Amino acid sequence: MKIIQNYIDGRFVRGSREFPDINPADGSVVAQVSEADRSQVSEAVGAATSALRGDWGRLSIPKRAAILQKIADGIEGRFQEFVAAEVADTGKPVSLASKIDIPRGAANFRAFAELIKTAPLESYRTELADGSAALNYAVRKPLGVVGIITPWNLPLLLLTWKVAPALACGNCVVVKPSEETPGSATLLAEVMQEAGVPRGVFNLVHGFGPDSAGEFLTSHAGVDGFTFTGESSTGAAIMRTVAANVKPVSFELGGKNAAIVFADCDLEETIVGLTDAVFMNTGQVCLCAERIYVERPLFERFVLALKKKAEGLRLGWPTDETTTTGPLISKNHREKVLGYYGLARNEGATIVTGGGAPHFGDGRDTGFYVEPTILTGLAESARCVREEIFGPVCHIAPFDTEEEAIAKANDTKYGLAASVWTTQLKRGHRVAEQLRAGITWVNCWFLRDLRTPFGGMGLSGIGREGGMHSLNFYSELNNICVKL
Repeated sequence: MKIIQNYIDGRFVRGSREFPDINPADGSVVAQVSEADRSQVSEAVGAATSALRGDWGRLSIPKRAAILQKIADGIEGRFQEFVAAEVADTGKPVSLASKIDIPRGAANFRAFAELIKTAPLESYRTELADGSAALNYAVRKPLGVVGIITPWNLPLLLLTWKVAPALACGNCVVVKPSEETPGSATLLAEVMQEAGVPRGVFNLVHGFGPDSAGEFLTSHAGVDGFTFTGESSTGAAIMRTVAANVKPVSFELGGKNAAIVFADCDLEETIVGLTDAVFMNTGQVCLCAERIYVERPLFERFVLALKKKAEGLRLGWPTDETTTTGPLISKNHREKVLGYYGLARNEGATIVTGGGAPHFGDGRDTGFYVEPTILTGLAESARCVREEIFGPVCHIAPFDTEEEAIAKANDTKYGLAASVWTTQLKRGHRVAEQLRAGITWVNCWFLRDLRTPFGGMGLSGIGREGGMHSLNFYSELNNICVKL
């Protein structure tokens, strides 16, 4: 049986105990994973601290950028290995992993390698009352040792989204990937080694949250800042842990995202876009739309059209190129999603399609599949409308006025993403500006420019990532004032 190990101070090391890495497609064991204990997490933080004070901390920006490009080359050079690891751990279709997850993993390193070389800094000449002057200019310094905790839904993509800018700014990192998806992070450690990243710059510890690697990392006094993507409740727990030492944090958390569909939309384009927005990655994307509001004249046609698309999705083996929809990540998450399907019935929902678990008659029946599901008829106060389900499900409700749609979309404790679908350009701008969301798409979904700010409001997070926003989080800006 393959053993997935921790990577500390440039070496792969076994932990004190092991836990299984489960394939969500059939429940089989992919590998055994070495869990890092408290002393190993502390060793990883110490290694990062030493590397920061050593050669890495003194390395020039062009040389750091060149190493980031080599890391991207390494990901691309081992492309199929990364795809296989991602598919085995997550159960996502191979077509999705090969077209989005792995290419974006490499692209993140390339984007920040280029950006750090041209990142602007402020400078001001100040004229003083006595006729003299002063020059103020800023320099960018590393934040320090950064703790990075990443989720299971887009393992490599979201890991590299944090590691790339952190390294670009000269930091050293200790990464704790989700216990559900350790494979691609461990492959990345191998690529780091091959790309010539110095010992201690990138460290990887496997384990769980409470009383395991996650808690050991967030409670360690030697870590200078934390970044986390995942559930809002976990983000709150991390905040409580780091508050005593006033550590900076960057959190991208959950969402209960809305889509507003106007009767004048391009219906075919809208249905294609929202099929992705609801069902991509089996609905396990923080940006997925779980609430859809459709202008009443279009409501019935829209529901029938989305139902047809949902029923056309192919729940197959993840390694099959024709599969569109894989399993959920775990047995526990499957039980959670199926629990919401049952709750929806109890709350009075109409199940337009789905609402249960499929039966295949083969090994997939021991996996963690659920049916793509569409709900209608629920009150806005229903739990299934207000709580994040994180599965292949949406609730569709009609609206009569633009103001009503905006009010319903904004009636949530979350504020991560939204989308607006209309052929009236002025309306698209007008509505998008009124939505309480970190990112709002008009007539599209999941379209990203890596330079733009990304993050949420309310329970959806703190801070922004992307472009200069990432560089500013992973840096300490030091102003130098010189009297002339």
